Amino acid sequence: MSNTDSFIDEVSEEVRRDRLFGLMRRYGWIAVLAILLLVGGAAYNEWQKAQARASAEALGDSMLAAINTEERAARVAALDAITAPGAGSQALVDLMAASEDVADAPADAARRLLAIADEAGVEQVYRQIATLKAVMIPDSGLDVETRRSRLDGLALGSGLVRLLAEEQLAYLDIEAGATDTAIERLEQLSADAGATPGLRRRAAQVIVALGGELGARAKDGAATTELATE
Repeated sequence: MSNTDSFIDEVSEEVRRDRLFGLMRRYGWIAVLAILLLVGGAAYNEWQKAQARASAEALGDSMLAAINTEERAARVAALDAITAPGAGSQALVDLMAASEDVADAPADAARRLLAIADEAGVEQVYRQIATLKAVMIPDSGLDVETRRSRLDGLALGSGLVRLLAEEQLAYLDIEAGATDTAIERLEQLSADAGATPGLRRRAAQVIVALGGELGARAKDGAATTELATE
């Protein structure tokens, strides 16, 4: 019985081995393909990272070379010649070009900034900065209604951008002769918990210059600002 059982076991083992080899011949290519895909995917991921690093370095070098140009017009031309790989990086290049353009061509700078602000693919923070910078440019050619409508959109937001927009709206109120409205807006601004010391200081100075008086909360904020700066 022992020899018979041993023979049966050997036959069974041989059958299992033949079946395993058959399966490997039939489906082994799947395992090989999976390994190739894993290795290829890892290699492609590393290649993408290397390409992104190289692109970022090239963009940084181009921007540095542009801003180191002596003539302002040449700096603008050099920045305009840069083609950034993404919408965000292109917006940053355009913001820099607009800053260079303000002194010689404020209207062009404002148009450039508003183009950034209206670009849907650009991150919100860049669009907000572009809007603020555009409405703050003297001789921008933007009428009061356009500036106010742009600022109203920012004032509906949150954070420091909202407060900066409120400050600019107060200046538009002053420009329109609505002094009382400007004072009220600035008083609310100076009393806002999110206002920075510099923003509170500017608001308080304008309120006093307009003949207004600081409210109790605004005075406390101004006093805190003065203590912080001493």
